[in-house]
Parts: sequence; C-alpha cells; structure tokens
Amino acid sequence: MFYDERLSMTENRLHAPQHNGFHKNSLNGHAHHHHAALAEETEELLHLTQADEKSDSEKIETIAHHFGEIMQTLGLDLTDESLKGTSHRVAKMFVQEAFMGLNPRNKPKATVFPNDYGYKEMLVEKNITLYSYCEHHFVPIIGKAHVAYFPKAHVIGLSKINRLVKYYSKRPQVQERLTEQIANSLADILKTDDVAVVIEADHLCVASRGINDVNSSTFTASYRGKFNKSKVRSEFLSHLNFKQLR
Repeated sequence: MFYDERLSMTENRLHAPQHNGFHKNSLNGHAHHHHAALAEETEELLHLTQADEKSDSEKIETIAHHFGEIMQTLGLDLTDESLKGTSHRVAKMFVQEAFMGLNPRNKPKATVFPNDYGYKEMLVEKNITLYSYCEHHFVPIIGKAHVAYFPKAHVIGLSKINRLVKYYSKRPQVQERLTEQIANSLADILKTDDVAVVIEADHLCVASRGINDVNSSTFTASYRGKFNKSKVRSEFLSHLNFKQLR
C-alpha cells in the first residue's frame, strides 16, 4: 500500500500538464532535471512495489536461507562455530545496511531553509564518504563525493547532502548513474539548475578480481547550470585540489 500510494502521487506529478513547466515536449533547464528525478522515483517504485509485500525480517530470512545454500555449494561447513551465523549476518547487512537505499522508506527528508542571509556564492561540501556496491559483481565501490551548488531561495541542511549521497549509494550501483541520481535529487530539492557533483572512487571489481589493478580509480562528474561555465567549473575543481583539470 505504501508504494502504491507513492507511485500514484509520483505518476501524477510526472505527467503534469504543460503549463506547469514539466511537459515532456517542453523540458529545459531545471524542468528537465525535475522530470528526471520524478522518472527515477517512478521507476524505483514500480520495481519495488512487490518488495513491499515482505517485511525486513522476512527479507532477511529469505536471503539467509539462499546465502546458506551458496555457502554449502562452495563446500563450507555451516556447523563451524565461525560460519554458522554468517548467512544471517550477511542477510541482515544486505537489508539494513549495504542495500538500505533500495527501500524508499529510507530516503532522507530534505530539510531546506530560507536563504534569508542572501548567500549567492558557491557552496561546496567535499570528501563525503561513499560506500556502494558494483551491480555487476556485488563487490564494494569505495570513494568520495564532492557536491556544490549556488543557493537561490533556499539552502539545504549540510548533513542532508551526506544523507542523499548515502541513500543513493546504498544499493547495487554503477558510478555514472549514482552521480546523476545525486545531482537530479539535489537540483529538484533546491529548485535550481546550478548544481555540480563529482565522484572519485575505487572499484573492487577492478582491484580484487579480473585485471587486479589496485592503482586505477574512476572519476565521474555532473555539471549543470552555472557550472557549465569554464571559470565556475575551474573554481569548483580548485576547491577539490584538481588543479590539473583546470
């Protein structure tokens, strides 16, 4: 029921009439990113409606059962003192920690405040801890997110930026999508196009398997509004000590 109600509300917003500025044939600027954020939310809710039929404890029980079978298939002794609780621990970690971002109930409420002090310059929050999981091999992605925006009528509570990064990270991901999801969400919350997101991360699917390259890292970025101007982008990157990219 929770997802059904959210899905209905989101679809109504997604298909708002043209005079609201979000018609699919007249998207530009912030309207485009607002539409993208709503489309992502609709897709999430469509995929997760059935998952809502199970409680967290039921999900944990199901995952623990199947993970136990994986362990047995690998030849592990589930009666071993060190291993006998592992399947339950892994299942609990998946549901309550590593993939908690798959549950829309865990999406942080965006606390915004009136920009009464008239702050108009760039605001940067950098080195935000990022832990995610590669959706191709289910191994960790470990890195940092850097987020910036130019305030308009409102500013967002700083910890909410961290929470948005965490929410979208805590699910099977690819870094390109994660970057866009954070940017879309922030632009929608702040009702501004002037948003930038940079992520630099190490992928254990590259480091711990396959090519076993422990030296490479991946850089992704989303620049919008004012950040498409070379001077503004250079200022942002200079705050991140990416001088070589200026």
